[in-house]
Amino acid sequence: MALAIEIPRTRYPVEQFTLPNGLRVVLAPDASAPVIGVAVVYDVGIRSEPEGRTGFAHLFEHLMFQGSANLEKLAHFRHVQGAGGTFNGSTHLDYTDYFETLPSNALERALFLEADRMRGPRLTEENLRNQVDVVKEEIRVNVLNRPYGGFPWLKLPPVMFDTFPNAHDGYGSFVDLESATVEDAADFFQRFYACGNAVLSVAGDLDVDETRKLIEKHFGDVEARPAPVRPDFSEPDLTSERRESYTDRLAPLPAVASAWRVPDPATDLQGYLTHVVLAEVLTDGDASRLVERLVLKDRTVTSVGGYIGFMGEPFEVRDPTALLLQSHLPPGGNIDRVLATVDEELDRLATDGLVAGELARTQARMATHLLRDNDAALNRALRMAVLEQQRGDANLLNELPQLIAAVTDEQIVTAAAALRPNRRASVEVIPGAGNGANGAAQGDEQ
Repeated sequence: MALAIEIPRTRYPVEQFTLPNGLRVVLAPDASAPVIGVAVVYDVGIRSEPEGRTGFAHLFEHLMFQGSANLEKLAHFRHVQGAGGTFNGSTHLDYTDYFETLPSNALERALFLEADRMRGPRLTEENLRNQVDVVKEEIRVNVLNRPYGGFPWLKLPPVMFDTFPNAHDGYGSFVDLESATVEDAADFFQRFYACGNAVLSVAGDLDVDETRKLIEKHFGDVEARPAPVRPDFSEPDLTSERRESYTDRLAPLPAVASAWRVPDPATDLQGYLTHVVLAEVLTDGDASRLVERLVLKDRTVTSVGGYIGFMGEPFEVRDPTALLLQSHLPPGGNIDRVLATVDEELDRLATDGLVAGELARTQARMATHLLRDNDAALNRALRMAVLEQQRGDANLLNELPQLIAAVTDEQIVTAAAALRPNRRASVEVIPGAGNGANGAAQGDEQ
């Protein structure tokens, strides 16, 4: 019999409005600490970059820090850090974000900085060439000269997917990066960095009325441009198993990662969340099924992990996405045996169901992580902005713990039964000296 689980409900207040220029705004006041988190999320990511310009979404993120309409290069850094704050940006499959954490009395400073670069970054030949070199160095450090670089988030999509948006190298090839022009950057900004394609979110110690006035003051006169039509990135599910391997000249041990498509989170959120929970049931903690079997009992792997989304972002991703399992094996490990054991454990779960308390334990741990993560003002601002952008519902942040707790044993069993070998894509890492171009051709960074 399944054990009931009670999860505390969060009630973070959410205030929303849209400026006449199309910018959507989410405010989440919380006076518990004199801190604010500010996030601007643009609906453009790795999937949006054109063929021949791999890595361009990430490169453009770098350019957004090289000065803006009224600020010289590095001014953003100086103004945020001078107020005692921190800042960053990151590029994802489906969005790009820019964010600051600051003392609450520096709110207007953050809003001015974000509005100024929303008007336009300083797109110069010098800035472009400099940042191309920076990104190339990131690729060298994070992929080319790192064991398991790009595994599996860059190596597995081209095995699973057939279309350029879903399968290509999001870090970019050196050829594509070096071919980028200032005109390319200007066009990218004009197309994707429009007010109508962005969500501004502010969470923390703020007065709603005063914050609204400040937002209207700084963002109200930014040029109104509509959001571009988002292409359909969908692909059919696999009907036969796909499996590829490559040699990583720096990897000391073999590794394997497998993925299965999951339901679309936009149209079947509960079905999607069932797979999010299933990944944790399989791999979260020593008592989880695959850790217990593969690591502790059979010792056929040294580690195993499971998660949703190629960048491990279960609540900030669109379709198509996947449930991933990845393992590192001991010297001479047998990948065929590992995959066969995974199939056995999925069959056992589908046939025998969960044991008493197994699901409740997993859900409690997941809810704890969610509640802890959302406690930080910046994390709340970022997640609300993405949920508003992708789901049209920033308040979903308050509902996620309960939705996780609502997943049933029967739903988990059904989901496990659907993870069949004919729907699986796998990529294997062969360790040791080999064809360096085969083992280190792609990049790894958000």
